[in-house]
Amino acid sequence: MKILTANRLTDGECLWWGKGAWNETIEGADIAADKEAEARLEAIGREAFAVNFVLDVAVIDVELVDGSIRPLRLRERIRAAGPTVRNDLGKQARGLAA
Repeated sequence: MKILTANRLTDGECLWWGKGAWNETIEGADIAADKEAEARLEAIGREAFAVNFVLDVAVIDVELVDGSIRPLRLRERIRAAGPTVRNDLGKQARGLAA
């Protein structure tokens, strides 16, 4: 399973594609379960990059844990939650991170 992620060009915020829009939290990200869906996400990422909305576009591996999306790589888990040294900062402080 894979999802699409990137950073917003204007402020560097980590974003995930889901439900037809770029979102600041990983919840609700569109999950690609096959090569066709993965190719669709890649095309969305290329288009957003081409119009200078996002950068560092990537389709990343994820798993579902108790119904929540969890990136497989530690780097992506940190991007989804925020700083590892301060739980009162970043997305985890909002109570929205996985």
